[in-house]
Amino acid sequence: KVGILASQNGLRMHVFFRPCQQRRTISSNANADLIVSILGPPNAGKSTLFNRLMCKESNKAYRLGSDKKKTRSNARIGYRSPSKRSGGAIVTPVAGTTRDRRECIGRVGGTTFRLVDTAGVDGEKIDHAFGKEGKQSLDGAMIRQTMEAAKQSDLVLLMFDARLGVTSDLAETVRWLRKLSHVGDQQQHREIVILANKLEGDRWASMDSNVLDNLAEVARAGFGEAIPISAEHGEGMVDVAEIIDRYTQEKRQRLGLPLTNEETYSKKSTGDDKEKPLQLAILGRQNVGKSTLVNSLLGEERVIAGDKPGLTRDSIKVPWLWNDRPVQIVDTAGIRRGVKRERSDEIEDLAVLDAMRAMKLADVAVLVLDAQAQYIQRQELAIADSVVREGRALVVAANKMDLVVDESYSKNDFARAVQEQIEIRFPMLRKTPVVAMSSLLGHNVKKLMPTVFEARDRWARVMPTGVLNRWLHDVMEEHSPPSQAGRATKIKYIIQTKGRPPTFLLFCNVSELPVNYLRYLTRHFQDSFNMFGMEVRLVVKKSDKNPYGNKSNKKAFVGIGGWKGRQKRMIAQLKKTGMPMRKGKRGRRSKS
Repeated sequence: KVGILASQNGLRMHVFFRPCQQRRTISSNANADLIVSILGPPNAGKSTLFNRLMCKESNKAYRLGSDKKKTRSNARIGYRSPSKRSGGAIVTPVAGTTRDRRECIGRVGGTTFRLVDTAGVDGEKIDHAFGKEGKQSLDGAMIRQTMEAAKQSDLVLLMFDARLGVTSDLAETVRWLRKLSHVGDQQQHREIVILANKLEGDRWASMDSNVLDNLAEVARAGFGEAIPISAEHGEGMVDVAEIIDRYTQEKRQRLGLPLTNEETYSKKSTGDDKEKPLQLAILGRQNVGKSTLVNSLLGEERVIAGDKPGLTRDSIKVPWLWNDRPVQIVDTAGIRRGVKRERSDEIEDLAVLDAMRAMKLADVAVLVLDAQAQYIQRQELAIADSVVREGRALVVAANKMDLVVDESYSKNDFARAVQEQIEIRFPMLRKTPVVAMSSLLGHNVKKLMPTVFEARDRWARVMPTGVLNRWLHDVMEEHSPPSQAGRATKIKYIIQTKGRPPTFLLFCNVSELPVNYLRYLTRHFQDSFNMFGMEVRLVVKKSDKNPYGNKSNKKAFVGIGGWKGRQKRMIAQLKKTGMPMRKGKRGRRSKS
């Protein structure tokens, strides 16, 4: 596929896009990928450029088929129908929308790289971010995440609003980056390129505009001339593509690798599913400890965590290896009821939409509860319902067990109470795995991942048809299906049409089975095969027709010996007389 990108000077460049069937993961050959981070003052258009450079296919940033369906769970959770935005960073006119650093796979033409979106840099709080007060504040955590992204980058795209010029935030960011470039660390080959954003068209180049003065002023920073672009309209992307491709080739040449990164592409896996990264989504209400749990699992301060509710906004994907098994863990925003949200706050609605999208793309969803409440909330039941209806495996993490004052109330008591409450509301989720823990202190956190992998293995399990039909025979001997309209109901056989989620097809002589009998089959199936914490889908298909009754040529099987017999007689006649046998007539056998 060939695309055309237009630059500011009117030239056109043909860019060859790689076919969609080739995908990559962030963890594949990560040392050879160019790491590109986007820095700049607040509201400079960093997230807009991030969404434009993102590889939509590799990051699954496209509209899902399930988004078109309106389910009961969507109304309970209270998020609006998805808009044109799908899977990218949250973009709003409000300054400071982005907080955590968000990574993805970027692609420009045939060049792929690791792309990092960061929070806006507040110049007045850079020096205070690493002090005692800064370590406990939200602004300090945002700046530390941004600076960590800059330290790990090979190429820093420093963006600013060209209409505003050089502000104090931009000047402090330039000063910090200049100081970072002189520090002898592991990233010796770090390049900094300045991008002047929000320059649509060519009116900014007129003599009456102050944009030219701003570009000349920012050129004195020592990082070269600024490149005029428009991230929203895609203008100037050719120049950005040339820069990324040049530095990618330079890095690969330093590492002694081929100049093209075609070997980093991985086609759709046709081998063992265990080699694929486990997609793990962390869901829950606000301020239940989701980000703290992610940091505890990773062993580092990867996402911003604190006691203030609503800190996380974007769904942050982090590639991770647990016991040499690939995992992609996703930290999501807290989900509140729709009536408790402010109508004017569009950011929270987008954050909830992003969290639900992460759940739809996950293999296993971990529902984090607050153990202080000692009972499961109604909103948490709605989240569990949406996980089940989407066909994902569910694991419950009872967090903050260290705050339970009652000594007689143990972790096992709370786990059993949660299981009972879920079973009363959703019988299909009975015996759902519950892990009681304290993510802040690290108590019992190590038991979560083995439980998650066991749930994924059950969820992706493919069962032999013989085992399923023997189970069906035993179940029908114990309790046969009820008759319908004076006719005996027969279930002929069962097959598994797919896993992930486990879906089975029942061939019957009726078009549907009673709901209570389907529940009986589901309950018996879960007990027999240990399929707890997920929805077992049993689909009924009517098949009472004779397989030999709809043949178009009814004379195809007429005659002694059938087709093979006729073929032998025709060959014998041809050898004897030299003439082929006429159709419809059979030669008499000569008496000997």
